[in-house]
Amino acid sequence: MSQTGPSRRIETRSVHVGRTADPSGAVAPAIHLSTTFERDDSGELRSGFIYGRSGNPDRVALETVVADLEGGAECIAFGSGTAAIHSVLYALAPGDLVLAPRDAYHGTMHLLSTALARWGLRTRFTDFLCPDDVDAGFAAHPALALVETPSNPMLRVTDIGAVAARCRASGALLAVDNTWMTPVLQRPLEHGADLVVHSTTKYFGGHSDVTGGTVVARRDLAITERIRAIQTDTGPVPSPFDAWLLRRGVKTLPLRIRAQSKRAAALAGFLAAHPRIAETFYPGLSDDPGHAIQSRQADGFGAMLSFRVRGGEGGARRFMSRLRLLVRATSLGGVETLAEHRFAVEGPTSPTPRDLIRVSVGLEHPADLIADLEQALA
Repeated sequence: MSQTGPSRRIETRSVHVGRTADPSGAVAPAIHLSTTFERDDSGELRSGFIYGRSGNPDRVALETVVADLEGGAECIAFGSGTAAIHSVLYALAPGDLVLAPRDAYHGTMHLLSTALARWGLRTRFTDFLCPDDVDAGFAAHPALALVETPSNPMLRVTDIGAVAARCRASGALLAVDNTWMTPVLQRPLEHGADLVVHSTTKYFGGHSDVTGGTVVARRDLAITERIRAIQTDTGPVPSPFDAWLLRRGVKTLPLRIRAQSKRAAALAGFLAAHPRIAETFYPGLSDDPGHAIQSRQADGFGAMLSFRVRGGEGGARRFMSRLRLLVRATSLGGVETLAEHRFAVEGPTSPTPRDLIRVSVGLEHPADLIADLEQALA
């Protein structure tokens, strides 16, 4: 195993943590596609691995590096971000109450409102920026608070430390969806969170070509064993090749997200000053309501932004139809800049404003991106 002491920077740890020596001397790690593992002549497992669902060298390498970057005791990898967050919630008990954000990823809200509700989990959708709503939520004795910050798609910033303090006082756990920030920019465990969830499909993979998810847990947490059992017993695991691709993506993660965040700041400044934009949501803007909290609890503002186009839903649809460089697609975190009319994707029951555009900023030159935005808004 490569050695990367605690003083090593995140760029170094991204490259070296989880590496093991290959007998051939190859620098690039092999992919272990085997579904089963041989025992020696005494019947003992040679490596500790028994079957692909319960463990694989590529998955262990991925889990090791993600746990290290988040500062957690253990990481559990899944085949998607939704599988990861489902496993956290399914590790609770029927009848338990979850405080979930009102503004969050549509898939998470749908999961809580449908499959998990039928199973018996109770959810109170809460505005974590409203003290009265937070007080009412914790008065109901939740088992877990789920925070997504900045939120999807409105980029509302929640004070992780403040919610963590309320959770400790009430005996609840705190899980934070850190997909948009990654541990390069924000490490929720340092602010008192118990669990950190990622859709590794996004920035960890970074190239729009692999699906995955992870849960990172702090030390001495009873729920971790239950989440690991769900991974093994129900099997929502990443394939060896997916784990290998994600581990490869982690190596360039710090460089990519910092470059993408710099471009996002440039686009946000342009949009905030444009007369055809009614409102821009990006915590890096000095007048954004979440700017002060984000500046305090993170090392950057991320590469996601949203804005409202004047002219309502029709104006938003016309803007989308005129894009030439930005790619009209769902998802985020890849090297290409993606734009999405979020209401059209979420459907008629969506609480998202009908004129809102969500943008995942990639690695193109910011001048080219701004030029495309400008001609689409003309």
